Amino acid sequence: MTLLPVVRETIERHGLLEPGDSLVVGVSGGADSLCLLHLLARLQSEFDLALHVAHLNHQLRGEQAAADAEFVRRTAVEWGVPVTVSSTDVATLAHERGVGVEEAARQARYAFLARVAGDTVAGTVAVGHNADDQAETVLMHLLRGAGPAGLRGMSPRLALAGLTPDLPSAADVTLIRPLLQARRPAIEAYCREHRLQPRFDHSNLDTTLFRNRLRHEVLPALEAVAPGVGNRLRQLAELVTVDYTLLEKLLDEKWNGIAVSESERAVTLHLAAWRALPLSLRRLALRRAVHLLRPRLRDLGFRHTEDARLVAERGQTGVEATLPGRLRLLVSYDRLVVADKGHNPPPPPDWPMLGADVPITLAVAGSRSTVMLPGARWHAQARLLPADRERRAMAVANQDRWRVFLDADAAGPALHLRPRRPGERFQPLGMGGSSCSVADFMINHRIPAAWRDRVPILARPEHLLWMAGWRPDERARITGQTRRILEVSFLAAPGD
Repeated sequence: MTLLPVVRETIERHGLLEPGDSLVVGVSGGADSLCLLHLLARLQSEFDLALHVAHLNHQLRGEQAAADAEFVRRTAVEWGVPVTVSSTDVATLAHERGVGVEEAARQARYAFLARVAGDTVAGTVAVGHNADDQAETVLMHLLRGAGPAGLRGMSPRLALAGLTPDLPSAADVTLIRPLLQARRPAIEAYCREHRLQPRFDHSNLDTTLFRNRLRHEVLPALEAVAPGVGNRLRQLAELVTVDYTLLEKLLDEKWNGIAVSESERAVTLHLAAWRALPLSLRRLALRRAVHLLRPRLRDLGFRHTEDARLVAERGQTGVEATLPGRLRLLVSYDRLVVADKGHNPPPPPDWPMLGADVPITLAVAGSRSTVMLPGARWHAQARLLPADRERRAMAVANQDRWRVFLDADAAGPALHLRPRRPGERFQPLGMGGSSCSVADFMINHRIPAAWRDRVPILARPEHLLWMAGWRPDERARITGQTRRILEVSFLAAPGD
């Protein structure tokens, strides 16, 4: 089959063009883009297309890059197609954005195409990615640990805004890839048949670049072992795309029921509703939350979302997980929050938190004493109990994180509720008397940094007795010699 029918079938199958479309064609000067422009020129009358050529000089190859730009400009003029040629210092852009040169070039290229589309009032941008590019992309994503989202490879049609989220001009522009079913040898044969003389970018031979190494070394080696592996990689992309589309549709139907709020800094989900989703949708919901906050993020691998998912499924209130793009996931009371690292959601309503760093005296006199925490939302209560069998059993069976049973004599009478102190250490129960810093304990138990200075600590003058909500100190534990038991608990004020 010749190339024109293959491209026409791709256009029709995926609805890439409509009669009367205005179309920007990204042309580098290489075989793929030159072939694409020639094919679209042949289809121009059939689809009543208004074509406009766009070329961006990345300023990475000196005179060769300038010659490429001039070649594209001259070709477009000879073929009677309007053309826009521009240049961007991609190396400087990469340095400013802290990304690799390849990624900076990709960002600059799509931003440029979006601007040209806006300037020419074009609704579509066409680029020359081919079937071999697709196989390389799927393999590259597979080797980098991608999940279904990455194994889809490149889409024949997508919103350009997803690639250029910072450009309003891309909002209504569609990116299409008409050559995505065309093999590279067929494209080169087409160029020879029609006497096209594309430019050759010698940097495409540089195997220090990951994609080039896949193209020139890895894929040929795989073909030698498993002939047809390129076709199977392309087939994998098509299969995964169909399944992923279904998953997205299912998540769309559930989204309003699990999403509490969406802002520029945080996406908040109902924790119970999220946990009730099937596993595939739980993963996809986390990815969606991340991409709502970081549309440009391209390094969200399977391991990132999987680690966050496990924290969200198993973690108690207050635990965190780190995500790419300076994001974090936080398990809150009945919420799951994906947010900027600098965004601090309020503590959950079921956490008694100190509102000031002034110690609060908790008297242990008589059978019971009560003190209100600042804000009157919570109060702390202390009781002295006999160390009989019933009370010992009650202490052993305690599951309330905001209630503790201690040896009253080991605790002593002069008790305070206060925040942590710099450099403070304690001996967490269960560590055999080993000590650790309070700061390290809080970090290891994923207590959000913004809340660490508000966690109530029950202490005697000499040392900490209980980090409320987490662990008592070994030195105040109930033993066989305990004569009296001190019970301390936090209770919500009536009506809360």
